[in-house]
Amino acid sequence: MKNKSRFLRGQPIEPPAIDANISIVDLIDNTFNAYNAARFREACQLFAGRMLADDVTVGMSLSGAMTPAGIGMAAIIPLMRAGFIDWIVSTGANLYHDTHFGIGLQMQRGLHNLDDRLLREEGVVRIYDIFFQYDVLLKTDEFFRETISAPEFQRTMSTAEFHYLAGKYVLERSRLLGLKNKSLLGAAYELGIPIYTSSPGDSSIGMNVAAKALHGNKLQFDVNADVNETAAIVYGAKKSGQKSAILIIGGGSPKNFVLQTEPQIQEVLGLDEKGHDYYLQFTDARVDTGGLSGATPAEAVTWGKVDPERLPDAVVCYVDSTIGLPLLTAYAIAKRKARPVKGLYHRRGELLGSMKKAVAEVAYRAGTGTKNV
Repeated sequence: MKNKSRFLRGQPIEPPAIDANISIVDLIDNTFNAYNAARFREACQLFAGRMLADDVTVGMSLSGAMTPAGIGMAAIIPLMRAGFIDWIVSTGANLYHDTHFGIGLQMQRGLHNLDDRLLREEGVVRIYDIFFQYDVLLKTDEFFRETISAPEFQRTMSTAEFHYLAGKYVLERSRLLGLKNKSLLGAAYELGIPIYTSSPGDSSIGMNVAAKALHGNKLQFDVNADVNETAAIVYGAKKSGQKSAILIIGGGSPKNFVLQTEPQIQEVLGLDEKGHDYYLQFTDARVDTGGLSGATPAEAVTWGKVDPERLPDAVVCYVDSTIGLPLLTAYAIAKRKARPVKGLYHRRGELLGSMKKAVAEVAYRAGTGTKNV
């Protein structure tokens, strides 16, 4: 008999029968054996096994309509409170719809195949199979317009600072209404987790900021601060001997924003770095269309976004995020003890200062600048 091929050393496929007592960990580890189920098993094991080590800083990108489906309160807030998410880049839409829950407004399960003309006549807005009254939008708009009229908003600030201040107001409204753990903006304020928006004008929050500007409101978003602060978070983790991990929910602009931190560090600022250490993405985007949403971690290596030596520690799972993220959360919470919350929002100045110092030293050595900045 010939020697067994080295390619036949994987675990035999012989899962136990599923019964009423099986745990989420055993279900995924033992019965998710092939195809996208196997990729999901790999995703869970990567996240809980290596990405959540104490020496890893975890960034999340969030696109798609996650918060309207309740994923914020069901999955993201528990991950934040467990110390499993350290910083976030989200679409503005997710944060806007998250606010509905935090200020006591409701969204309901609906149907995806009704006549939308009839829904419009009855003042019902639809996100596929999620329904809500049109006045939910109007009341949330009113909340943001009232909030950004406060004196502390009358200046230019990063989106992280804006979301931190807005989260304070959302949290206060939640407390007055007797609500708890409904808003990730409110949780981020409590925990000091910075949340950035890569396209702050591309949401109802940005629309209301723009509308208030017509009447003299001074709030402006500093996108340069967003780019530099996110790069500083990653650079600070790597240069302190830690690792950087990215959990990508969907794709789009938030995906690029969390990944471009490494090209910003290497290509633009000229600092010595190799790329993110861990990469995990849930997506339904195809690779062959050339879009960023479907771009693989291997392609990201060519841009310096992912460390080529860490490419085996990268998983793309082709699954609906509203299925994948709750299961990943349950698996991680069952598998790992909570980590200390890093409170990176409150360390932004320190991290940015360290990165500026490194940039100045590189420029000084190259003879193109002064050492002190």
